[in-house]
Amino acid sequence: MSITWLIFETAGTIAFALSGSLVALSRRMDIFGVAVLAALTAVGGGMIRDVLIGAVPPRALADPVWLLLALAVAAAACAVFSFVRLSRKSRRVFAFFYNLSDTVGLAAFSVTGAAAGFYSSPQSRFVLPVMLGLLTGVGGGVLRDLLAQRVPVVLKADVYALASIGGTLAACTARPFLSGGQTAWLGFAVVALLRTCALAFGWQLYHPRPRAAKKSPVERNRPKG
Repeated sequence: MSITWLIFETAGTIAFALSGSLVALSRRMDIFGVAVLAALTAVGGGMIRDVLIGAVPPRALADPVWLLLALAVAAAACAVFSFVRLSRKSRRVFAFFYNLSDTVGLAAFSVTGAAAGFYSSPQSRFVLPVMLGLLTGVGGGVLRDLLAQRVPVVLKADVYALASIGGTLAACTARPFLSGGQTAWLGFAVVALLRTCALAFGWQLYHPRPRAAKKSPVERNRPKG
């Protein structure tokens, strides 16, 4: 296991565990619910990745350090939350940390998923690394949102999956020219930049909507009220 892989796996696990914990706390779940959402968000995408490339049992089960790390983050989040007095300012702080952790987790796991694709099938230059990066990056968040009875973020808001795809495509394109570590950091930076810009500037994908029916002259001239 390279140091770069270890850095991104650790950062992604902590970030997504915090993301899952904050969603659970916002839904007023008990400590078990917080632990489940934290662990599922942190290791769910990686487990999907490992099963797809035939690495069974998945790394999160074979090496429980990642699961224990996610549970430790959940416990810390619960401890801090119990001392916080809810106000408009604290809600903004929680929203900031949720967006930050979700962005870091998405970027880190997109990179590790793409790296798994590189090493499991070196002849596949784009399709497998990009798909594994996307599934690793968004898989845990989708499971989190479904358990929290929310429409998954990846399906409705912001440039989320597109950021993961953009970062993994950049890593795949640069791979012949850069070292493995440089490729990983480039992919991480692109995902984080795209996601941050989407949040800062309100970037949205196209939402199909039906056209409004045209009003007849009688309806247009009808007095309101």
